[in-house]
Amino acid sequence: MSQEKILGVGSRVRHPAFGEGVVIRINVAAYEVCFMQFGIKNVGKEYEKWEIIEAIPAEASVSYSEAEKSLIKILKDWSDISEVVPLGDKWEGGLMILKPKDESYKPKEIPIESFFHKIVMTRDRLRVMEQRVNSHTGLNDEDKVNLQQYITRIYGSLTTFNILFKNKEHQFVGEKSND
Repeated sequence: MSQEKILGVGSRVRHPAFGEGVVIRINVAAYEVCFMQFGIKNVGKEYEKWEIIEAIPAEASVSYSEAEKSLIKILKDWSDISEVVPLGDKWEGGLMILKPKDESYKPKEIPIESFFHKIVMTRDRLRVMEQRVNSHTGLNDEDKVNLQQYITRIYGSLTTFNILFKNKEHQFVGEKSND
């Protein structure tokens, strides 16, 4: 059976050179596939060297917005691409000053935006690691739970930086106590 009859919009594939992607449009001779790291590429319908992760039949109707939502979810869950997270208004243009106890050393000044960017990158990479732990086939459930508990504790250690976030939904959340 040729792939022309198999793949529809929304199908997920893994290309040997471009990695994972989603079929976003079907042309006469090729699929338009959006790859996470390489953007949109045309791949011939007769191409057979890729792995089909999830096939959606061509006759199944998937709207562009549904395919877009799926792609956004995949990118969020599996890539290092991060969303725009705003810094709290009161910190914009601010400066963080690290002043050593020994006054013979000069203080170090760091723009809060630069520091905040590194905090957000740390948070995003923790989320990617969390996803990879949860989907890892070589770990049993007990190992996944143990690693997940460490990740939750790391989030808890980073809650000090929550004052920098403009929106509460972007903040770190650690273990919740049942008091």
